[in-house]
Amino acid sequence: MNAIDVRNLVKRFGDKTVVDHVSMSVAEGEIVGFLGPNGSGKTTTIRMMCGLLTPDEGEGQVLGFDLRHEGLKIKREVGYMTQKFSFYEDLTIEENLQFVARLYRMSPVDKHVADTLADLGMTSRRKQLAGTLSGGWKQRLALAACIMHKPKLLLLDEPTAGVDPKARREFWDEIHLLARGGLTVLVSTHYMDEAERCHRISYISYGKLLATGTVDEVVKNAGLTTFVLRGDTLNEVASALEGRDGVDQVAPFGTTLHVVGSDKDKLETALADIRARPGVTVEAGETSLEDVFIQFMAGSKDNMP
Repeated sequence: MNAIDVRNLVKRFGDKTVVDHVSMSVAEGEIVGFLGPNGSGKTTTIRMMCGLLTPDEGEGQVLGFDLRHEGLKIKREVGYMTQKFSFYEDLTIEENLQFVARLYRMSPVDKHVADTLADLGMTSRRKQLAGTLSGGWKQRLALAACIMHKPKLLLLDEPTAGVDPKARREFWDEIHLLARGGLTVLVSTHYMDEAERCHRISYISYGKLLATGTVDEVVKNAGLTTFVLRGDTLNEVASALEGRDGVDQVAPFGTTLHVVGSDKDKLETALADIRARPGVTVEAGETSLEDVFIQFMAGSKDNMP
């Protein structure tokens, strides 16, 4: 059974179509990454799935409940972590969690809060004011509040923005632990390393879903060819390649230059004279998810009226 199964979702704000016939399915216990540029419709899609927004068109089920008519039932079974830290900064960690527990009518409150604090390693900080927490600890508090009522589905909207790499790694370890316990997770992110930790990814751009599948499937289906250039004159090489027919991307990576194109033959032709330059080597490379991400962005049209 799918935890999420929605079809042709549409959401408009005035004359702007923010989500344009998006269909998505997420299996129980699966972690799906939701990728796309800012303003692409990720947050609006997530809000429709958790019952906060009603779609203008489309249908589907979330956790077996009808998206249009059973929004309240969906809300009770979902944990939703927003982009912005949204807890009371003048309350302690413990007090914030007590407030959330009462909202969900959990009893006894103190036991549920204590168990959640222990599960996420926050017991020693329970008396600390939320406003004094670092980004990583604020993130952990937000996650604790989302999972305390034992939801079946976790919706995370760019949960690790502004968090250091160690905290991000620990956060993702916790997400995989929860998924192994049967929790389904849909997470929007801009970080390619996070997307690669998901079971599958879906890419949305300006309201339209462009690709879905495993990372390997999405990279393969993009049909891109990548070459890695090395040498001492890469700045000159990069300038020479910009705008050539067959060259879609030119990007420095440390001491190398990645050149990407959607037509292999044209790209080979564009690189022919570069291969002949002394001191420059051109080798076939592996197309990355970031290469695909940039290609999608370049080929998409803004939906602003």
